[in-house]
Amino acid sequence: MTTAKRKILLIYTGGTIGMITDSASGALKPFDFEQITLEVPELNKLDCEIKTFSFEKPIDSSNVTPEIWIKLVKIIANHYNDFDGFVILHGSDTMAYTASALSFMIKNLDKPIVFTGSQLPIGIIRTDGKENLITAIEVAAACDKDNQPLVPEVAVYFEYKLYRANRTTKLSAEHFNAFASFNYPKLAEAGISIDYNLSAVRQPTTKEVEFITNIDINVGVLKVFPGISPVYVEHFFRTPGLRGVILETFGAGNASSSPLFLSEIKQALEKGIVIVNVTQCKSGRVNQQKYETGRGLEDAGVIGGNDITFEAAITKLMVVLGNFTKAQDVKRNFQQPWSGELTIS
Repeated sequence: MTTAKRKILLIYTGGTIGMITDSASGALKPFDFEQITLEVPELNKLDCEIKTFSFEKPIDSSNVTPEIWIKLVKIIANHYNDFDGFVILHGSDTMAYTASALSFMIKNLDKPIVFTGSQLPIGIIRTDGKENLITAIEVAAACDKDNQPLVPEVAVYFEYKLYRANRTTKLSAEHFNAFASFNYPKLAEAGISIDYNLSAVRQPTTKEVEFITNIDINVGVLKVFPGISPVYVEHFFRTPGLRGVILETFGAGNASSSPLFLSEIKQALEKGIVIVNVTQCKSGRVNQQKYETGRGLEDAGVIGGNDITFEAAITKLMVVLGNFTKAQDVKRNFQQPWSGELTIS
């Protein structure tokens, strides 16, 4: 009995990977993804059926907004039953944000959604784009002997490594290994073969997939630094419509224990603003009970973000705020892992 080929939808949003050199002008321009096998003939050798969907106007990832996240969710929702996996080509600068957002906006996911891109255009001889594209498609199509996907979650593939999307941070603007996941192991690593770390892969639930398109962008980021002025903090919290704040703190979640600073934090919380404490460190976790400079935030009612990345924290806060109105409901849902984005200890 012959098993049907896996069907993969390749979605091009924009970014470096989709550029080729114009033969007449020498300038870089987006190429037609309907003709992708002309640029990457190796795709013909993959044991899967690939369809493409391109944004009419490619978007530089620096211009990506939550409206683009919603657009992607709707595209996937409209094609979810027609494909076995999805590969999204996206500029690397904000890839970790978009990929994290989709991991929260598509609940009970049971199919792979793999983000990838490149540091060099696919039309350049030394491009990293071809390998990233080919392997991302292989990952999206990979299944076990029971025809179940090996990686049924949102992931980022870059430079031979596959990461959980909402654990990923862009680390370099110059090197091919542009991404890292400091607080969670790789889901897979590509070499001669693709070595899957299946124990780290999140398994789907039996619940029906849910597509969320409500997002609240009334959030802000307050990064603490030595000498931060209480006046600055006071004006920050006066931002009209502000509902949620990511507080970027030192080390294990520490900030000034100044009564003026803590007073501003407490007043914001009393107004119903939700504050999440995320460490400025790339590795490690927030523990507000470890030091006195963290306990003040804990006692005030600030949410400890544990080991969540900044990208996951800001996007999850937007999604949670978009779907819950009461501060206590927002706090409860933020502290509960939705898609493996944080570790509860």
